[in-house]
Amino acid sequence: MAGHLAIMGFPTRLWNRSREKIDNINDRGGVDVEGVIEGYGKVELASDDIEEVLDGTDVVMVVVPASGHRDVAELCAQHLTNRHTVILNPGRTFGAIEFLNVLRRRKIKTRPVIAEAQTFIYVSRHAEPARARIIQVKNSVPVAAIPAHRTPQVLEVVRRAFPQYVAASNVLETSLDNIGAIFHPSLTILNAARIESTHGDFEYYLEGVSPSTARVLESADAERVAVGAALGIHLHTAREWLYLAYDSPGRNLYEAIQATPGYKGVRAPATLTHRYILEDVPMSLVPIASVAGLAGVKTPTLHMLIHMASTMHGRDFWAEGRTVEKVGLTGMSVKDIRMLAVRGVR
Repeated sequence: MAGHLAIMGFPTRLWNRSREKIDNINDRGGVDVEGVIEGYGKVELASDDIEEVLDGTDVVMVVVPASGHRDVAELCAQHLTNRHTVILNPGRTFGAIEFLNVLRRRKIKTRPVIAEAQTFIYVSRHAEPARARIIQVKNSVPVAAIPAHRTPQVLEVVRRAFPQYVAASNVLETSLDNIGAIFHPSLTILNAARIESTHGDFEYYLEGVSPSTARVLESADAERVAVGAALGIHLHTAREWLYLAYDSPGRNLYEAIQATPGYKGVRAPATLTHRYILEDVPMSLVPIASVAGLAGVKTPTLHMLIHMASTMHGRDFWAEGRTVEKVGLTGMSVKDIRMLAVRGVR
């Protein structure tokens, strides 16, 4: 994203907590981008000092695993001003709510705009230090702010660079219309033996999805959609989302995945120790299943996937995950949660 923004002519700064990664960017002076976007993006500043990077900026694009959102919020908190627009790319599930909860807990007096994208705008891979490969740019990426009436303000700014961003009704929609929560951990778990025996040497979506695995995806997806309905949110099914994001046709989810051009060439993870489980289970599946409990929705497939992932890794992803308690939704009714998402108040 930093390389692409710089190629488009936007003054761009880049922060990373790893000094080594920052040194690679500074040695090159920017980021080389290849694929559907080609060019060299000169970065104005790359630093592991977040205060230095935020000073004088307007838009803060947070592009880290969801497990890092809380840490980034803690680091940013005292340096954010009223002029800042913070967008989580993506928020996964309840990312913006968690980010805002950190600012409130820290008693930050400034009022930056906090927003989240429903998915990452790119199908992309990190090629090597200071080089990224963009396989595809998605057609449409919903964005929402807290409170929801500030979403047009966010879009006015961010669409100067990314016209693909469109308005979502609120952050419940962007959080729960999280297709990665369904695709990533499910396919990794269902292809575990193949990943471990081949070190991921197969096409993740095209070879890793069979009619049978697609039916498991559809079951998990139906539970996600039911949770949204219980919270008063109409969500797209995974098949509908593929058509909106990629123009992928298909009578069912299996056919739609196989017809998605952006998935061609996307390799499977080389190991099960991968963000598709370590991020997506605790930061996506757990919060969906957790809020389902508040909303009175049963999610047996999601619970099964969380249990299997925990068993495979010998970890308790429920304990590690983004539960309603951890994002500040404990004891809240459906009405309370909607009030928070729409009006930004408890």
